[in-house]
Amino acid sequence: MNYKILLKMKKLFVLFVSVLLSVSCCTVKTQSQGNVPFMTRKFTAAAVKQVEATTAGGSIILTGDAGSEAKVDVFVSRNDWSVEKIKQVLNDNYTIDIKLEGGKLIAVAKQKSSFGNWNNQGLSISFKISVPRQVNSNLQTSGGSIKISGLSGSQDFKTSGGSLSVDDVSGNTRGATSGGSITVSASNDNIDLATSGGSITAKDCTGKINLATSGGSLNMSNLNGTVNAATSGGSITASNINGTLKTGTSGGSVRLTGISGNLDASTSGGSMEVSIASVSDYVRLSNSGNLSLTLPSGKGYNLKVRANKVETSGLKDFRGSMESRNIDGTVGIGGAEINVRSSQRVRLAFD
Repeated sequence: MNYKILLKMKKLFVLFVSVLLSVSCCTVKTQSQGNVPFMTRKFTAAAVKQVEATTAGGSIILTGDAGSEAKVDVFVSRNDWSVEKIKQVLNDNYTIDIKLEGGKLIAVAKQKSSFGNWNNQGLSISFKISVPRQVNSNLQTSGGSIKISGLSGSQDFKTSGGSLSVDDVSGNTRGATSGGSITVSASNDNIDLATSGGSITAKDCTGKINLATSGGSLNMSNLNGTVNAATSGGSITASNINGTLKTGTSGGSVRLTGISGNLDASTSGGSMEVSIASVSDYVRLSNSGNLSLTLPSGKGYNLKVRANKVETSGLKDFRGSMESRNIDGTVGIGGAEINVRSSQRVRLAFD
C-alpha cells in the first residue's frame, strides 16, 4: 500500500473520530437540559392543602415527601434544540405560573395565545412537585405521564398521552389515560383507574378497586377488598385475591390462582384456568373456550355446571344428577354456589 493511500485513510479516520465526538457532546448537552430544573419555587409545607397542576406538553410527578418546604421544580426541554432556543421559544410563546393561594399550590404551564400548537413548538414542560402527605390534588396533562406517590387525600388526575403510576396512596384515587399503561401498588381505600390504550398492573392494594382498559391486559396480585376489573382487548391474570373479584375480557384468556372469597369471571375470547383457595358465597364462571376449575376438597358446595363436555376429578359425597354435559347437585351438605358455563370443555377438580 503506497504512502498517499495511507495518508488518505488516516485523514478519514481522524474525521470519523471528530464526528463521533461532536455527536457525543451534543447528546450530553441535550440530555442535560431535562435533568436540570429550569426554575424552582419553594413554599412553607404546612400551608399547602391542595395541588392543582396543568401542562400540555410534559409529565407531572407529585410526591408527599416534603419536609418543612414544599417545592416545585420545572423542567423544560426538547431533544434537538439548544438551551438558548428553548429559552427564546419559552419566553415568546408560553407562561409558567406557580403560586400559593388560600392553601392551594398552583402550577400551570400554557401558551400565551391560542395560535399554533404545543406540539409544533416542540417543548416539553414538566413539573416535579413535593408536598406534605395529606393533600388533595387535581392534575392534568395532554402530552406526558403522571406519577403520584406517598399521598393521602383525594387525588384526581388525567392524561391523554402517557402512563399513570400510583404508589403508596390512600383515600380517594381517580385517574384516567387515553394513551398509556397504568401501574398501582401499595395503595388503599377507593381506587378508580382507567385507560383506553394500555395494560394495567395492580399489586399489594386494599379497598374498593375499579380497573378498566379497552386496549390491554390486566395483571393483579395481592389485592384485598372489592375488585372490579375489565378489559375489552387483552388477557387477565390474577393471584392472591382476597374478597370479591369481578373480572372479564372480550379478547383474551383468564388465569386466576389463589382466589379467596367470591368470584365472578368471564371471557368471550379465550380459555380460563381458575384455582380457588376458599369460597365465601359463590363462584360464577362463563367462557367460550375450555375451562378448568379447581376447588378445595372437603367442603360443601351447590354445583351447577353446563358445558359441551364435563370432566371431574376428586369429586366425593355428591348427590344429584351428573351427565356428560351437565352437573346439578350438592357436594357434602351443600354450601357455596358454584355456577359454571362453557361452550367447550369444563374440567372440574377438587384438591
